[in-house]
Amino acid sequence: MQDQLVRQHRILGIDPGTLLMGYAILNTEGQHTETVVYDVFDVRKTDDQYARLQKEFFFLQDIIDKYKPTCLAIETQFVDKNPQTMIKIVHAQGVAIAAALSRDVPVYEYSPMKIKMAITGNGHSTKQQVADMLIRFLGLDAQVDGNRLSNGKPLDATDALAIAYCHFLQLGLPLSGGHGAKNWTQYAKQRGLAGSPVSVPNQKLMAALAGRK
Repeated sequence: MQDQLVRQHRILGIDPGTLLMGYAILNTEGQHTETVVYDVFDVRKTDDQYARLQKEFFFLQDIIDKYKPTCLAIETQFVDKNPQTMIKIVHAQGVAIAAALSRDVPVYEYSPMKIKMAITGNGHSTKQQVADMLIRFLGLDAQVDGNRLSNGKPLDATDALAIAYCHFLQLGLPLSGGHGAKNWTQYAKQRGLAGSPVSVPNQKLMAALAGRK
């Protein structure tokens, strides 16, 4: 158990998109986290959808070569009323997964609801609520300002960071035993979140963190 608590990870989080792709690198060591980078890759100036996918593929390979993540965490099971939008997002997901596998980086998939539950305790949270919780958890030097952060980054960047942080929690850190917090309430108190809506998670949240649907 102690080895698990001190194990180091470098998680690449990807919020797949065909115009803006959010990406983030999160370093973890035990229950300690460090945000290395979080941003978006913008391909809106490229008209052809397949050219955009190609650019995303090569960009992700470069990111993997530069930061050498130990795993990729990506959002999947995207649902939209427009079937064409769903197909395009699935294409972006596939490109990100292919880029990771081309560099022998293991892939972990999380549904949007599971990610939101892991961060806020509410599977129907808004992007703004997710970003606000990440600012508290990770000490980001920014504030939520509409659909962007005060540092100018779109919320697709914090979505990617949320996916990486969700994987961090899924690893059992810091919710495992030893020197980490033993439950979500204790973790919330350590982070100064006591009394907030996420200080007492519901059963769905605990099931998500335990890896159950």
